[in-house]
Amino acid sequence: MALTFRHAQLPNGLDVVAELNPDAHSVAAGLFVKTGSRDEPTDANGVSHFLEHMMFKGSSTYTWEDVNRIFDELGAKYNAYTTQEVTAYYANVLPEFGERAVEHLSHLLRPAIRQADFDTEKKVILEEIAMYLDDPGHRVYEKLMEVHFGRHPLAASILGSAEAITGLKRDAMADYFRRRYGPRNMVLSVTGKLDFDEVLGWAGKYMGNWEPVDAPRDHSQPVVMGERVDLVDPKLNRQYTMGMTPGPSAQDDRRFAARVLSDVVGDSEGSRFYWALVDNAIAEDADFGFYPHDGCGSFYVSLTTNPERAEEALAIAKAELEKAKHDITDEEVERAKNKIASSLVLSGEVPSGRMRAIGGQWIYNKEYRSLDTDMATLEKVDRAAVLDLMRAYPMEPMTLVTLGPGK
Repeated sequence: MALTFRHAQLPNGLDVVAELNPDAHSVAAGLFVKTGSRDEPTDANGVSHFLEHMMFKGSSTYTWEDVNRIFDELGAKYNAYTTQEVTAYYANVLPEFGERAVEHLSHLLRPAIRQADFDTEKKVILEEIAMYLDDPGHRVYEKLMEVHFGRHPLAASILGSAEAITGLKRDAMADYFRRRYGPRNMVLSVTGKLDFDEVLGWAGKYMGNWEPVDAPRDHSQPVVMGERVDLVDPKLNRQYTMGMTPGPSAQDDRRFAARVLSDVVGDSEGSRFYWALVDNAIAEDADFGFYPHDGCGSFYVSLTTNPERAEEALAIAKAELEKAKHDITDEEVERAKNKIASSLVLSGEVPSGRMRAIGGQWIYNKEYRSLDTDMATLEKVDRAAVLDLMRAYPMEPMTLVTLGPGK
């Protein structure tokens, strides 16, 4: 049976989107908020991720024990995530628990932000930051974003710095929450075996009294200078290299060609980087990928090597990107499209995958794209489209950050 899309907006401005699938055996619901590290004040960097933790500490009605207990009573698979641009909270349940899942998500998104919980969780966040600073790959990525985006808001760390988190006050977090976590900056996405009128009733019952917010976002374009930064850590015995160049945005249909190009050049198996770098034992890991952001985008190169071979690996990676501008083949494009199509279909076969796709798409573009629409757009990508993409985004200037043991 064909899937049906429905959309309605509550009087307070909360968007409710749903994809009805009468053949599904579950319901997935998620609240997506258009906010992340790029929207934070400099002195509160990391507050969105910190708030993700605080959501699970309870509301005025429930304690943190209640939050987890109720999800367990529903048999829910639930989680949350924070990015530079979106925070999301979601649960997947059996159809008979659909209303209770939506109700519980509504409590989750109205946290009490108790001072005692804030103080305790701040220590957890600081430990998490310290843990990630022990990960060389994370350190390089954080520095790359900072250098590549410069003064642009996307340069801000998702976790935030230890200094910013240490100085963050409970009232500053509560103020950030009030300004951004509400209707007009949020969407409820529900998919699976459900009745839309019922869903709309649940949304009105549990979220209809939420105050709308006016939460603008800085959409200025980043100025990329193509700088290079070399970091040294004598404790390391590997060299980590990452590069970043401009790419299409989340609003640009060329993002489909960008995914194809990423697979051809940098997939973990069978790509050009694999054969030129990994199979030849020049690099242990060699990846090329694509980040579609709100209003802009970026391609990235990531290499892990013996320090003595780092520059050789980088030169080969750049040469492969240059070659791809001219000699990418129809066969490579078709093979990549088939792999991407399989991934789209597999994630789209379950309500949880479609819930995340629909919610994210609505946050970025205020539009619905069916799985068939995505597949049709992908199918139109051909060799000419990929070559046109590389003419528009020639992989330069490239920002480079390296981390290794030094001389």
